[in-house]
Amino acid sequence: MRFCILMGSPRLNGNTAELLKPFIAELKESGNEVSRFNLSEKDVRPCKGCYACQQVSGRYGCIQDDDVTEIMDEIIASDCVVFATPIYSWYCTAPMKALLDRHYGLNKFYGKASGSLWEGKNVAIIATHGYDADYGAGPFETGIKRMCEHSKLNYAGMYSVRDEDDLASFQTGDAISGARNFARKILAL
Repeated sequence: MRFCILMGSPRLNGNTAELLKPFIAELKESGNEVSRFNLSEKDVRPCKGCYACQQVSGRYGCIQDDDVTEIMDEIIASDCVVFATPIYSWYCTAPMKALLDRHYGLNKFYGKASGSLWEGKNVAIIATHGYDADYGAGPFETGIKRMCEHSKLNYAGMYSVRDEDDLASFQTGDAISGARNFARKILAL
């Protein structure tokens, strides 16, 4: 399988990155191809709402000249997209939200082009958060589930760990085995 991991944290060595380590290790040890985009290092501009992408068939088609086309091309080539993000104010980080807003070009529902460039792909979430999982990460998970339903994607689930002791929370045996088990779950789909 080919995985596209979209890392939304601005802290490239922070909690979310730590939780990704065993997840990615499990994927690679199982012979899967993994690409990772650190969104805070990419030029991800907000959607203009111009619908130009909806007039372009067979490719993403956004008129903006930023890094999003490269990211969307990798999403299209992948079997599974993983949104990895800390939860700030009950939702993902600003770079990830900007990217999510730009997914319109993957679904050609609103112009002369038609079809979907990513229908049927698996989508998963890895989240770090305060509070318990449902309260802390639930609103983001609900948003991704709705996007999956609208885009005819397969929602593979969410693995999340609560920040109770900063980086140490994500280095426990339970956190590490949970991340590896989540990777195995996705591979079994």
